Amino acid sequence: MLNPYFLNNSKQEQNLIQSLVNEQLQMYGIEIYYIPRRYVTKNTVIREVIQSEFNNAYPIEAYLDSYEGYGGQGTLLSKFGIEEQDDLTLIVSRERYENYITPLIKNIPNIELSTRPKEGDLIFFPLGDRLFEINYVEHEQPFYQLQKNYVYTLKCQLYRFEDEVLDTGVETIDDEIEQLGYMQTLTLIGQAITATGTATTTTGGITIPIITNMGGGYSSAPKVGFSSSPPGGVTAVGIASITNDFVGCDGTKGGSVNSILLSNVGSGYTVAPLIVISGGGGDGAVATTGLTTNTSISGITITASGSGYIENPTITFSSPPIGGITATGVGRINSAGIVTAAFIVNPGSGYTSTPTLTFSAPPASVATGSYIFNEIVTGSSSGTTARVKEFDAVNNTLEVSIVDGAFLVGENIVGSESGASFAVRLVNKDDLNDPFADNDTIETKADAIIDFTKINPFGMP
Repeated sequence: MLNPYFLNNSKQEQNLIQSLVNEQLQMYGIEIYYIPRRYVTKNTVIREVIQSEFNNAYPIEAYLDSYEGYGGQGTLLSKFGIEEQDDLTLIVSRERYENYITPLIKNIPNIELSTRPKEGDLIFFPLGDRLFEINYVEHEQPFYQLQKNYVYTLKCQLYRFEDEVLDTGVETIDDEIEQLGYMQTLTLIGQAITATGTATTTTGGITIPIITNMGGGYSSAPKVGFSSSPPGGVTAVGIASITNDFVGCDGTKGGSVNSILLSNVGSGYTVAPLIVISGGGGDGAVATTGLTTNTSISGITITASGSGYIENPTITFSSPPIGGITATGVGRINSAGIVTAAFIVNPGSGYTSTPTLTFSAPPASVATGSYIFNEIVTGSSSGTTARVKEFDAVNNTLEVSIVDGAFLVGENIVGSESGASFAVRLVNKDDLNDPFADNDTIETKADAIIDFTKINPFGMP
């Protein structure tokens, strides 16, 4: 029987040990963040978590059980791609957790357990700038000193992101998942601003080339070269475009050159220059050109790129004196709806002074505000919702994740917190950030070494 004269379960002795434990942790530990998991939805049959969020982070001191490095199997190359299986063991004070963290999280909705650390909650490990998930909580080690336990031992494994919402308000934590998961990139229509530009005129320039043979087999637009102008002149510059709609004499469709646009008609030519069409994977294309008889448009300079375009704008020039021909042009836009280049469709003729030019205006659109990281955005027509990952106001792109539905081209995307609203120009549904998630990179490298086709199913080199 126990000695009745010694209070083995003395409260004072237990408090002393707890104080010594707390002091040791504060002296030799590190500051971590405890991030409780909030269960948003569950499968009520088998209680499977469907959606969860991490909205709060609380600093607390912890002792790193091993300074020799991470446990676990480390970095592995498996059939699922490249995996990191690092483990971490941390010790936290039971009293500190129950007196500090429990009161803060017990009233948060959908927090299932607040009296102790819970499996599934996260730990932010600042020394490695990494997130770990609690797999097991040991509360009986050391074993009942003076009939009480004083610490929790947290067995943690590197966190595997599964499209949970992480929005703690601590930037160093939230940015850990900013580029993780399956994302869609929405190209938006920016502010409707009309592009502007200026024109230059010349004599001895070339006319728009005429395609005499469209050629075939072109997989990309070929290069167009013009013979040099005489000394003192300017060599013409142009680009080609191809079409796959042209049917050749053999009945097959293939990339054929269907037009050549000029960014500069050149100057000083006394005879029509030769045109060389090369590259693009095809051949056979031939074009000829002539010379302008008098002053015509030689080039277009963009002074303001504008924004909000969804199709290439037309360029209108002021008319020349009676007897002349009015020039025409067209602009080219990039994926962000900005005019990046201008080309001459018809250089015109008979100009006695430099004409003014006007770009056609982009369609009117609502483009206001700036999206906030992790806010919910909703499609005005489809009702589709998603979480904001990143918003690029310069290129008018919005990266979203946890997409519930399908966004529609033309609908407005409205932010629930920011109130930002932009119309959708293009939806990229195959924007997988992780190159190893579906093994495409690994498979491509492997296919270059071993043949896995049906005619060679056993993969002989």
